[in-house]
Amino acid sequence: MKFTLALLLTFFTTICVAQLREGFVYAQNLIDDLAVELRYCNDDNFVGQQIDGYNKEVVIMTDLAAKALRKIQDTLKTQGLGIKIYDAYRPQRAVNHFVRWAKQINDTLQKEAYYPNVKKRNLFSQGYIASKSRHSSGSTLDLTIINLETGEELDMGTPYDFFGPESWVVNNKLTKKQQDNRQLLQHVMLTNGFRNYPKEWWHFTLRGEPYRNQYFDFPVE
Repeated sequence: MKFTLALLLTFFTTICVAQLREGFVYAQNLIDDLAVELRYCNDDNFVGQQIDGYNKEVVIMTDLAAKALRKIQDTLKTQGLGIKIYDAYRPQRAVNHFVRWAKQINDTLQKEAYYPNVKKRNLFSQGYIASKSRHSSGSTLDLTIINLETGEELDMGTPYDFFGPESWVVNNKLTKKQQDNRQLLQHVMLTNGFRNYPKEWWHFTLRGEPYRNQYFDFPVE
């Protein structure tokens, strides 16, 4: 029996999709021109090393979240803009990795870049690290907006995963352009079925998420 390249690709794609838990999808398969930068797949993050469970730079989320995000992408594309995903589904083993790191008080390698004004011992009490994450339920996303032509991120005033009041959605110390960019992101997400997290301008959870309070642990691959 002869196999064409198209048949082989279909076969392997089917195997990969079959490995996902029911109700989850690869977002890149549903959303055109989706930019991806999963920093937990490498050492460019607040921990400073690849995070447990992130084996491949693919975006996994619930089917409902992906369909809602596709509408947002279509809306932004009319303005020459698009979505960049930093994180979506996050396995529980990755959350456990964050917790272990946060308890290692003397490991402050990435402090200057990610939490210069927050004491590491306070990351739990101030809500930046927790033992459970809504990401593990599959409908919470970390993202920003980019210029589709250049690929450049819109200036949101702080980098992704910057811990501190500077990253709160409401921040009066931003420039007018930074405020406008944050409001654009908030508006397009909140009017398309997501709710925000006030302490992180990049963090959104789908309203009516299908697996609320269920924390999955299959790897990102």
